[in-house]
Amino acid sequence: MSFRKEKKYKLTYSDQKILKKNLFDKGMKFLHPKREVNSVYFDTNNFDFYQNSEEGVLPRKKIRVRWYNKDQLKILKEIKISSIEGRYKINEPFLDIDILFENNYQIIDNQFGILKPQTMITYNREYFTLDNLRLTFDFDIYYKNLSSLNSSNFHDNECVLEIKANQETNDDYIEKIIGFPTSRFSKYSRSILFTKDLSYIPQYLNTRLYE
Repeated sequence: MSFRKEKKYKLTYSDQKILKKNLFDKGMKFLHPKREVNSVYFDTNNFDFYQNSEEGVLPRKKIRVRWYNKDQLKILKEIKISSIEGRYKINEPFLDIDILFENNYQIIDNQFGILKPQTMITYNREYFTLDNLRLTFDFDIYYKNLSSLNSSNFHDNECVLEIKANQETNDDYIEKIIGFPTSRFSKYSRSILFTKDLSYIPQYLNTRLYE
């Protein structure tokens, strides 16, 4: 198990363009070609994963099924764990994408019980490297509610830069290179806010939704 450090930067499209130019000037290079990322996220009926993410509970996890571009032959089920020590991810093959979109499909988690596909997130991702940092720019982000047959795609007007580095990388070193303040940007949390009616979840959470 290898832990990693992750930092996120919420950007406008204009910010993204300016930052890319600055980073290219500093030596940033393409890592591999742009891809479309498709993810289906699971949660309980009470959205426990979402609530834990919003409250910053540690440890916490997210469970998703992911594939790239239109290649549905290489599908992974990913379990992302956030802990005090850091973050890590467990991958395993997922063989049948069609069952994700069946009305009654569910999986069982040992801790949280029944989980259902809640949202699908699709976006474009560009991959770069700079010194010992791995950088990804995500944009053209769309969210879809999978529990509604008539759900539309919701477009997110903001972008996100994600930095991945080893645990020993100094935070000041990263901040000096990027020059933008870090910010929270959970695509799954944003997909819930864009697509779901959470009026039946405890009131303290509903208050946070619209702050």
